[in-house]
Amino acid sequence: MNFIIRILVVAALAYILANFIPGVSINTYGTAILVALVLSILDFVVKPVLIFLTLPITILTLGIFLLVINTLIILIDSKFVHGFKVEGFWPAFWFSLCLSILSSFVFSFDKKADA
Repeated sequence: MNFIIRILVVAALAYILANFIPGVSINTYGTAILVALVLSILDFVVKPVLIFLTLPITILTLGIFLLVINTLIILIDSKFVHGFKVEGFWPAFWFSLCLSILSSFVFSFDKKADA
């Protein structure tokens, strides 16, 4: 149940961010749910492989290269989901950064409720 709630929250955040970040668009809320679902699958399957392959540069940049990996995941997500458009690297970068910050903020309250 917690997974479904997380998907819905990420979908809502993605849908809202798509309205504010130029170069990113999500057609419907249903598309946003699909974006969040594909994003979670990519985070589970592709992201660890990318992190492993880019480990030296990630260590060299003290982890800042992880922002580039997150951006690549968003760009891959936009290729899989019809109705989710990202017009280049920088819109994907800002979308990824804002989505990460906002979802971390929202889910931080969830951990406090569990304690």
